[in-house]
Amino acid sequence: MGEPAAPTPQPVIVKKYANRRLYDTESSSYITLENLAEMVRKDRDFVVYDAKTGEDITRSVLTQIIVEEEGKGNALLPTNFLRQLIGFYGDNVQSAVPRYLEQAMSSFARQQESLRATMQKTLSPFLPPGIEDMSRKNMEMMGRAMTLFTPFQHEGDATSPPDALQEYQEEIINLRGEVERLQQQLARLRAKPKKAE
Repeated sequence: MGEPAAPTPQPVIVKKYANRRLYDTESSSYITLENLAEMVRKDRDFVVYDAKTGEDITRSVLTQIIVEEEGKGNALLPTNFLRQLIGFYGDNVQSAVPRYLEQAMSSFARQQESLRATMQKTLSPFLPPGIEDMSRKNMEMMGRAMTLFTPFQHEGDATSPPDALQEYQEEIINLRGEVERLQQQLARLRAKPKKAE
């Protein structure tokens, strides 16, 4: 028999006070939004509660982190995407948007991981140290950022608009084509004879 899976650590409980300070109950210390962003990057789960009301305000705090990152010039979300997203609030397809975004991000992450593995096998001797880790962290952060939208999903609402599904399928086909094209380029690079040292 294999080794038993390590137990998943409980989420860190963070309390947000009226003065906007965040208190990490695990480390018994005050922390910043940057500390929470680092926890996300390290895949450490946390829940933020309003210290006075006990309300779960994790989503709004995660949104604040995104706003801060965007404000620092780490622009990840295109302006047109943000406009479209805002346009979906109150729309009859609002419940389908989170599911679509989550599926699209999962597909993108899988394709990115496949491409990364292929590139690593082929080019790892030539890449500067640390570039792989940086790319992986960026993809993980993007994936987690997109999960912010899942609270809009309604249980039992299993249908998504045909147009969204069609776009999703087309995007998958396009991504697969791009990966295949890159794999062919890598194969050609591998096939070239190496120059004598």
